[in-house]
Formats: sequence, C-alpha cells, structure tokens
Amino acid sequence: MTAQMTDVAIIGSGPAGYTAAIYLGRAGYRPTVIAGALTPGGQLVNTTEVENYPGFPEGIMGPDLMDAMRKQAERFGANIIYDDVVSVDFTGNAKTLTLDGADTITARAVVVATGSRVRKLGVPGEEQFAGRGVSYCATCDGFFFRGKPIVVVGGGDSALTDADFLSRFGSSVTVVHRRDTFRASKILVDRAQANERIALRMNAVVERIEGDDTGVQSVILRDTVDGSESALAANGVFVAIGHTPATEFLDGALQLDEHGFIMVDGASTHTNVPGVFAAGDVVDSVYRQAISAAGMGCRAALDAQTYLTDLG
Repeated sequence: MTAQMTDVAIIGSGPAGYTAAIYLGRAGYRPTVIAGALTPGGQLVNTTEVENYPGFPEGIMGPDLMDAMRKQAERFGANIIYDDVVSVDFTGNAKTLTLDGADTITARAVVVATGSRVRKLGVPGEEQFAGRGVSYCATCDGFFFRGKPIVVVGGGDSALTDADFLSRFGSSVTVVHRRDTFRASKILVDRAQANERIALRMNAVVERIEGDDTGVQSVILRDTVDGSESALAANGVFVAIGHTPATEFLDGALQLDEHGFIMVDGASTHTNVPGVFAAGDVVDSVYRQAISAAGMGCRAALDAQTYLTDLG
C-alpha cells in the first residue's frame, strides 16, 4: 500500500479525462489520471471507426483516438495509473482517493470524469455482434447501415430520437418496445408515427440476436402478450434503453440528480464540493458525444486551475 500526493487527480480516462489532463499538464500541474483497470479510454475503446471527431477527415478508430489522447496527456506530464477508485473522502481541502489496490492518492483538486455505461439487453448474440451490427450510438454508427434494415430497441426519448435519425440511412427502421405505450415525449411519438420509414413494434422484447460472419442478420422477438416468437430481418440493432452514470464509488460524496448524474453549477463544472469538478458523460445525460465530453474536460481543467491559483 502506497500513498501519493498530487495537485490534481483526474478520475476517468475518456475524452473528458484525457482532455483535462492535457490542459492541466500544459499549465504545469502534472495531474494524476486514474484511468481504470479494465477499460482505460472509456466507451470509445469499444467503438470501431469514429468519423465525426474533428480533425480526422478519413476517420479514426476509437482505440487509436484514445491512445493518441493518452500519449498527448503523458507528453505534458500526466501520470497515468491503471486502477479503479473504490472510495473517496472529499471533506477538507485535501481530497483522498482510495484505489482498488488499497493505494491512496491525496489531491488538492479532483476532476471526476468517469463517464456512463450503456444499459445492455443482456440477450444472446448481443456481445457476440457488438461492433458488428449491435450499436449503442446512432449518431456514431448510423451511416454504416445505409440502405439496410435497422431495429431500435427502447421506448424513451433516446430511442425515438435515434429512430428518427436512423430513418435517414436505413431501408427501414423498426422500433421495438416492450409496452403498449411509449415513455417518450408526445412530440417524438407523433414524429415517429408520421415517419413512413419507421415501424412501431409494441408489446415485444428482443429474445436473441442472430447473424453470421458478416454481422447481424435478424432479431428474434417475443410478444409480451401471447408469448409467440417471430424473426425480424435486421443488419443494425441499436440499443437505446438508457445509460447508467459511473458514480457508485462516490457513495454520497457529491450531489447527484434523480438519475445518478453529477450535478454541476450552471455551465461550469463546479460540483457542490469546493475543489471537486465533474465533466463528460458522468454529468451529461443529453449529448453523450466524444467532442462534447472533451470540451467539458477542457472547462473542468480551467475551473480546477482557477481554483488552485486562488488557493495559492
């Protein structure tokens, strides 16, 4: 067990965390980044080609983008630790982070950028075809299914927004929802019902996802009313049943909203605890894009820098 001290600790290593590290490193603070033990780099390490991140006209693979961000952060002095934070103590001016390996890190300022995790269906074929037809980001992957049948699973605003977006690309879009009414706002429901390229399959759940070496070919649906099963042709399956912010380790140390996202003060990244800042998908339940997370990571770094300067 070891104890380290640092000016700034950054929890998380996605676009928000690495961008914060780049800015704080250039400011001379040599931040410590607790990147995670299993999936450093956040959700983008599980993404194939990223075509909408500025500066890469030919696109870039998600893992390559995260690796480049890591190297840039290290270039400016960031110290990367591949472990997980299991508990925090944010009382007082010194903030203490306890890692899974029992080491502790004490910092004058902390940036929380742990992101969120997509909720998965948990059905056969989902993991097998992840990245080969199964996606959790319509704006990231919709283009790849131009002229192909698409299924969107979910009944909230995200699902119907994704369906509307995907109708620009797919030969057809079928929204599969387990209930007979949507949770989504009325305007989105009306828009989906008016879209000739969107079909609504109510009272149905996905039992399994089937395919071959080329990717997804169909989904097997179960009717929740009579229990019957049927196959629906699909090359793209977009799961939109929500996100879970990665905030369990905080254990009440920061103020969260009713969905578990960290609350910040207005357009800033200030949390309810002085010296603790939050950025990226752990705050943002709306946009959830790499570029918006990176922008918020920049803001968190500047907010933290101002805080440290005021401390003297």
